[in-house]
Amino acid sequence: MRYSGFRVIKEALTGHKGWKPIWRNPEPQPAYDYVIVGGGGHGLATAYYLATTFRQARIAVLEKGWLGSGNIGRNTTIIRSNYLLPGNEPFYEFSMKLWENLEQEFNFNAMVSQRGILNLIHTDAQRDAYRRRGNAMILAGADAELLDREQVRAMYPWLNFDNARFPIKGGLVQRRAGTARHDGVAWGYARGADLAGVDLIQNCEVTGFRIENGTLKGVETSRGYIGAKKVGVAVAGSSGRVMAQAGMRLPIESHVLQAFVSEGLKPFIDGVITFGAGHFYVSQSDKGGLVFGGDIDGYNSYAQRGNMAVIEDVAQGGMALMPAIGRARLLRIWGGIMDMSMDGSPIIDRTPIQGLYLNAGWCYGGFKATPASGYAFAHLLATDRPHDTARAYRLDRFERGYPIDEKGMGATPNLH
Repeated sequence: MRYSGFRVIKEALTGHKGWKPIWRNPEPQPAYDYVIVGGGGHGLATAYYLATTFRQARIAVLEKGWLGSGNIGRNTTIIRSNYLLPGNEPFYEFSMKLWENLEQEFNFNAMVSQRGILNLIHTDAQRDAYRRRGNAMILAGADAELLDREQVRAMYPWLNFDNARFPIKGGLVQRRAGTARHDGVAWGYARGADLAGVDLIQNCEVTGFRIENGTLKGVETSRGYIGAKKVGVAVAGSSGRVMAQAGMRLPIESHVLQAFVSEGLKPFIDGVITFGAGHFYVSQSDKGGLVFGGDIDGYNSYAQRGNMAVIEDVAQGGMALMPAIGRARLLRIWGGIMDMSMDGSPIIDRTPIQGLYLNAGWCYGGFKATPASGYAFAHLLATDRPHDTARAYRLDRFERGYPIDEKGMGATPNLH
């Protein structure tokens, strides 16, 4: 079934009796050519591009819960490519280009809204740093524009421009950035992969790997053994636990990142705003709720919930930036498990075990990278060569001394 406006009108006039489930619920086969572990955004995107772009077959996605039950549905929906370093910026700009045509490609409304992102400037040194970042973005083919104080005021006059501690002096804006509906992205990729013949197997937890003489033969699951020629692992914050079953210890820590939604308010934020003097970022959903977040909780955790100290810190950042939200009520809070790498940048690479591949270490950047991550991982699985934009994301870069430290924090995962 191909979706269209005419189809919506037809179903509305006929009692909505023609809609069908958007993907099958198959039983696992004894063996596949490709098994993707993880039914989140990155795993589903990988399967989709493997089947559609790289024309591979006999593909399965294994998800221990339901599709989209992890971080893909637990984020603040921001998409952007405003990075500095050459190892990162081309990759995220490639992802941005994929976002721009995504809904037409997989024929599903992911609510991609290129409403722009504004990074606020509070000091002269920060202006210099953002000018450098903007130039790096432009050199990589992205868009960037440096704004002065009055240009920012024209966009958002209600910001606290004269805060004694954090005066607003300007901003760096990427107008092609914006937001997308997180679960809509997962559903769109799932539907597209299913239509291309991929088996999406839910409630199927991987409990081990069968490895013989350094070569992967398949995976042990809660629904039995499944043979595979190649296995790609894309399980975000559970990467360390899953790869430990293959005898690997990753340069990754797991931390919880909280996100927040306020009660519905009248529209007053038409883009995404980030606070330059603290870790706070905010946008407004179509229902009027403020969607915002901040720092990860500062301790290792696999819990999908956080602590009150971070809630207070995020609220303080929001109040410093825009005191007008002080009377808004918080509607709900949730947490996602972040796979924080040692340099704050991801890993898309083969492992020392033949036939086993890894997609992990996304830190805060997982959602915005979903299309490019899936495409690059599918490229690696299909060709055994890294995609041009992902060549720097090697697993051994820490051993070789080639980290991609975007924030300059060193080997401290909780600070990236």
